[in-house]
Amino acid sequence: MASAESYRTGRPARVDSMDWSSGSGPVAATARHLGVVSTVVSPIVVEGRLWGAMSVSSTDELLPLGTEERLDKFTELVATAIANAESRSELAASRRRIVAASDEARRRIERDLHDGMQQRLVSLGLAVRAADINVPPDRADLRAELSSIAIGLAEAIEDLQEISRGIHPAILSESGLRPALRTLARRSAIPVEIDVATDMRLPEPIEVAAYFVVSEALANAAKHAQASLIEVSLARGDGSLLLSVRDDGVGGADPACGSGLVGLTDRVEALGGSIRVRSRPGEGTHITAELPLELEVRKNPEQSPAAD
Repeated sequence: MASAESYRTGRPARVDSMDWSSGSGPVAATARHLGVVSTVVSPIVVEGRLWGAMSVSSTDELLPLGTEERLDKFTELVATAIANAESRSELAASRRRIVAASDEARRRIERDLHDGMQQRLVSLGLAVRAADINVPPDRADLRAELSSIAIGLAEAIEDLQEISRGIHPAILSESGLRPALRTLARRSAIPVEIDVATDMRLPEPIEVAAYFVVSEALANAAKHAQASLIEVSLARGDGSLLLSVRDDGVGGADPACGSGLVGLTDRVEALGGSIRVRSRPGEGTHITAELPLELEVRKNPEQSPAAD
């Protein structure tokens, strides 16, 4: 009865024992069975939308006068907290959409480079090699020049492939984290030991974030750490993907000083994860990241459960 009245008016409502005694519905019957003598209900209204309600009942005596006002003020605080939580959730969802749009743009650029410019350079290289074959024997100078052009084109293709991998690694989309991380390890200037304890395919934003954390960590170690070994591990935890990159270098790294990890921190946190860097001088650098195994799906606010 009190809940129905509160829902109908959008304001606190009170029902006392005399109201229960005259009621004939199942709610009144239940209240009499439980010995409820007084109930006050106040709606929880979040940004103009009825989210739920909160009730207070007494089985000993009538609730004091003014209970409606006090409960109303409390539910206003609850509504503010819910609105803040929903705003944070909406912000996180917006950050995830930005990350996804960025990854899609990276994929598109990588495809354009591979299918467009790279293929043109390969064709030009083949044409130069074909021309070199037809050079007369007495034109050694021309053959040397064509050979130099062919070598330059091959180096340009390698540079383009490196740029393409940095934009978006095709092997990650095709094969997953394990082979992608092993490819990073093979290209590293410092020996890398890899322990990947899962072959599970994850949502692409999670895989991309993990890949770039490792890629940036390896690049930083090669530039600054003076390390002789890097250890990379990847495992599933309790609902999380646990990533660790540790080197035996000089340590002393500051994530805030242009290491590239600042942008990665934003990416990881946008996905609901966390990243931590420990780098005491003389003790190497240890980067750990925790990422969710699944991305949170934003529910329609109209589907929020009511609480009574």
